[in-house]
Amino acid sequence: MADFVGAVDQGTTSTRFIVFDHSGREVGRHQLEHEQVLPRSGWVEHNPLEIWERTQTVIGSALSRLGLRASDLDSLGITNQRETTVVWDRRTGRPYHNAIVWQDTRTDSIAAALDRDGRGDVIRHKAGLPPATYFSAGKVQWILEHVDGVREAALAGHAIFGTTDTWLIWHLTGGPRGGQHITDVTNASRTMLMDLQTLDWDDELLGFFDIPREMLPTIRPSSDPSLYGHTYAHGPWQGEIPIAGDLGDQQAATVGQVCFAPGEAKNTYGTGNFMLLNTGEEIVRSAHGLLTTVAYQLGDAKPVYALEGAIAVTGSAVQWLRDQLGIISGASDIERLASQVEDCGGMYFVPAFSGLFAPYWRADARGAIVGLSRFNTNAHLARATLEAICYQSKDVVDAMCSDSAEHGRPLDLSVLKVDGGVTANDLCMQIQADILGVQVSRPVVAETTALGAAYAAGLATGFWSSTDELRENWREDRRWSPRWSDEQRAEGYAGWQKAVQRTLDWTDID
Repeated sequence: MADFVGAVDQGTTSTRFIVFDHSGREVGRHQLEHEQVLPRSGWVEHNPLEIWERTQTVIGSALSRLGLRASDLDSLGITNQRETTVVWDRRTGRPYHNAIVWQDTRTDSIAAALDRDGRGDVIRHKAGLPPATYFSAGKVQWILEHVDGVREAALAGHAIFGTTDTWLIWHLTGGPRGGQHITDVTNASRTMLMDLQTLDWDDELLGFFDIPREMLPTIRPSSDPSLYGHTYAHGPWQGEIPIAGDLGDQQAATVGQVCFAPGEAKNTYGTGNFMLLNTGEEIVRSAHGLLTTVAYQLGDAKPVYALEGAIAVTGSAVQWLRDQLGIISGASDIERLASQVEDCGGMYFVPAFSGLFAPYWRADARGAIVGLSRFNTNAHLARATLEAICYQSKDVVDAMCSDSAEHGRPLDLSVLKVDGGVTANDLCMQIQADILGVQVSRPVVAETTALGAAYAAGLATGFWSSTDELRENWREDRRWSPRWSDEQRAEGYAGWQKAVQRTLDWTDID
């Protein structure tokens, strides 16, 4: 029996391959960034071919560094940046256009039109999502309408669509030489095209966007004993590896944090922040700006659903300080800089670069720094950036508490499980505990997104026997307790809410 499971984690800024052992411990990885293509204000793109090249490299390099072969891996799981949209030619594997990233706002007029004529309410009911630039369907519609020849190719069966999990699975299983055109229920639930109850593409929703059904991948469970296929034998991994798990990144983190019981929640701190609350087999529709989504489906079991609070810009605000402003040379420098001051000196930073996601859903919002005085320094801005990450998470926690109470399941959030790259910032996690007034717990394996994809694959093949066995693997690394007084917490949040109001109605949307 093979001793390891591998996971491809295809994220917004990088692609990594991580190998885990049976205890859920990371034994090795390789990671490469890819270019952020910004053609104009509000547009964010990736080169799909660069992502595929990076994926091959990180798998081959990680295995080589560890001295492993394909046969040493029991299986392979995939996790990915969700909603990011690729349309390509199934005959050649060439994309018709760059991938349109989930942060991209070019489809704001499409989303606004859906809400004006009532179609938005149908999407909310069937797909659990508000019409927004965030999701995939509008991006597919934009490509069909703006890229010459794509609609004709789609109608002829040549142009196909997928989020980046689908793009990678298709290439990993052979690409033009018989690659499998597959996605899972979690990624499909982020498109505005899948009915949450039937777990199938919905013809009415497809009609709203004028998307031919033939473009769409087959929807499969997140952990699939029948497998999605095998890696083709001639890749840099030099052998066939069963591909058995596929989850969108935030759902993968939910599995990696072993949030398998209704009422359990996790918050992932990455390019954006994403909090998911397990609602069990019940579809809970939000009245407070959250998303209803599929958390996971394990084999033939019923799907498990979740409420999600999606925040567009958190870790990427730190990158903005590094790349655009140049006040830090690396992401890790922000903790040192922010620690030079005890507070933000009255400053608030609302990084609404792509509008505001949950719980506001305001595409007209744009970023703002408010409360400035001559006293403020770059250290105050660094600290305000960390506080912005945490205040946005409080917005989501409050919405979850409200939704849970209205559905007769009051949320008793005494401890928040956290994961993702930003959790390495101890100051940020302390600020999060202070702002929420609850304890914050970081696991030993902070990269729970990749771990969740590995768990999904290993459960499908029997490498792990049950979710109970996965729970036994979870270990806490560190816990933070609140230090702020209730008065300090209330005053800080009131200032944040005032700052958010300053970002609204900044752009006009047709």
